[in-house]
Amino acid sequence: MPDPRVISAISFDYTALTPIDRFQDVLDDSRYVPVPDSWWIAVSDVVMSTAAIEGGRYRAVNLAGAAAITAIRNALPDIEIPFAFGGDGASLLIPPDRRATVERALAKTVAWVRDALQLTLRAALIPVSAVRAAGQDLRIARYGASADVAYAMFTGGGLAWAEAAMKAGLNAVAPAEDGSRPDLNGLSCRFEPVASRGNIVLSLIVLPRQGADAKAVRTVLESVLAAIEAGPGMGRPLPDGGPSMRLPWSGLTEDAAAADPVLGSRILRRLLLLGRRAFSYAVFRFGLTVGRFSPRTYSRQLVANADFRKYGDGLRLTVASPPETVERIEALLAAAKAEGLVSYGLHCQDAAVVTCITPSPIRADHLHFVDGAGGGYARAALDIKRAAE
Repeated sequence: MPDPRVISAISFDYTALTPIDRFQDVLDDSRYVPVPDSWWIAVSDVVMSTAAIEGGRYRAVNLAGAAAITAIRNALPDIEIPFAFGGDGASLLIPPDRRATVERALAKTVAWVRDALQLTLRAALIPVSAVRAAGQDLRIARYGASADVAYAMFTGGGLAWAEAAMKAGLNAVAPAEDGSRPDLNGLSCRFEPVASRGNIVLSLIVLPRQGADAKAVRTVLESVLAAIEAGPGMGRPLPDGGPSMRLPWSGLTEDAAAADPVLGSRILRRLLLLGRRAFSYAVFRFGLTVGRFSPRTYSRQLVANADFRKYGDGLRLTVASPPETVERIEALLAAAKAEGLVSYGLHCQDAAVVTCITPSPIRADHLHFVDGAGGGYARAALDIKRAAE
């Protein structure tokens, strides 16, 4: 493995990594390169997210999880930041010379989530050097979800260690002063939940067990992916035409919280947003082309760009599959767990939800994070936690 200190010395360039074309190849360790010791991991998650989801606040939880990604991307518009969305939180890699800027953006995000969403977001900045000092590693690859969007994939155990370190209080980022808010331009949740259309929407996390045979683990993960891809739609949770736009007044509270405060008071922001959303709803409902914007093109790009499968220290999927496929996957994973190869958590629900980052609707590189409408990744992670207790 290349020495991460050497890579740092020659300037690590995430964008220079050749994107992986086939998702199955994210399981190939040779496609990953070390992240330099001098970099930082910005990590966040919603405290008591499961309780919030059980209270029907899954949209607010997803919005809080994506807020850190949006805020940091907007704070660093001149570089591409690798990130992973986890449903109720996020992890991002930060160059050493941008740490101070990111800390300010995170502090504002923590304050905004508290004030606007009435949720508690904890955040921390963990040095990659600490990951390796703890005996873990952090390696990265790029997966090309489409011709326009590539998502970061991670292995080595570093992200999981950083999240645990954050929960233990290491390098915590305190909230900024009351009333602070980050730049959340582009963040929205404007689409209806996507019904499973006779399938089950499965949110699944599969983690290799420490010390397990790597080849045997990879065989298990390849079998899971093969079972999903053999089904109708290859597990894609979104229809070809994209999700339906929500009615203009649906979810207005969350979107108003993310809106730019220069729009005025909260009531005025809601009225202005309602007008904008009514216009957008008509554009999507009737397929109207407005200037350079085509809703049909945007919807096709949304489906192509969707982040519904990823690898971050393990396999993480939100897919739509027939009940028999879900049963087959669960049996396969139960056997692998009994052999000491993997730990896993899964949650079945009847719909998926999409959280979007669209800095410009006429560009093709908008981002869309898919999670389960019934708690998704947060509930799957809780399964793993309970099994370990």
